[in-house]
Amino acid sequence: MFDFRDYGNGIYAFDAGYLRPILAAIHMVVENGRVALVDTGTNDSLANTRAALERIGLGSDAVDYVILTHIHLDHAGGAGTMMQAFPAAQLVVHPRGARHMAEPSKLIAGVSAVYGADYVRRVYGDIVPVPAARIVEAVDGTKLSLAGRRLTCLDTPGHARHHICIVDDRTGGIFTGDLFGLSYREMDVGDRPFIFPTTTPSQFEPEAMRQSIARLLERRPEAMYLTHYGRVGGVQAMGEALLGHLAVHEKLALGVASLSGDERHQRLKAGLTRYLLDELRRHGCSLPESRILDLWETDLELNAQGLEVWLDGRRP
Repeated sequence: MFDFRDYGNGIYAFDAGYLRPILAAIHMVVENGRVALVDTGTNDSLANTRAALERIGLGSDAVDYVILTHIHLDHAGGAGTMMQAFPAAQLVVHPRGARHMAEPSKLIAGVSAVYGADYVRRVYGDIVPVPAARIVEAVDGTKLSLAGRRLTCLDTPGHARHHICIVDDRTGGIFTGDLFGLSYREMDVGDRPFIFPTTTPSQFEPEAMRQSIARLLERRPEAMYLTHYGRVGGVQAMGEALLGHLAVHEKLALGVASLSGDERHQRLKAGLTRYLLDELRRHGCSLPESRILDLWETDLELNAQGLEVWLDGRRP
């Protein structure tokens, strides 16, 4: 069985089946038998998506929208396959991402440059193009109607320039993709979640991220729905913590700005690792250090890379 969460308000989360359990969620908004999916995981996520629909008594023809918060492949790799499987659906994506969904060769090349071509083929498989006629370019303020339930798309750069967040006007909750950070359920202490930024390459921009987070917090949402992983409450406090962690990320990066190459990377990654471990202990997390580092290994590596891309972009 895969992880499946019913939040009791027409919003569900289920495990995308990406790399390890409860790493990546796909969210479903359901209204009067119609469905919007937020993020897709990879091609392998289709089986869990069909099972999730079946679990609530719906079929493939119930899906009206497949919405991508951004086009990083852990969020969008399965989009083409899902669009084939859900013939009534429209794909909703930031204008900067639309062309890459219709013709994904540059997207695949960019991801391969970060992860390696063999890894991309093994984990993501073939990235299926989406017919341009089925793509909705979600500019800031785009409103979607799901059987009368309004979903509003907000342009939210910072993690990537092709990132949107989606406001469910019915509940006030927001689907945040990666903008509102990572909150893995293994790190929960009682009912207290832990939040940490994701500064993945190649378009991380800290000031834009701060502004986008502040924009979401101004709406005073009842909850955030993170792709990594699921719903978190206590949003204002979580937002303050996230912004504090983001400031430390910047400080750590600026502290190694005079270095270059592998030395800079290793120093920065070591600093991020120490900071994460210290903050998790302060949070009360009692997992063994080895387990924490196993869960966060990829994120720490990518956070370091994203900060380095930002540093390099600051140079005259």
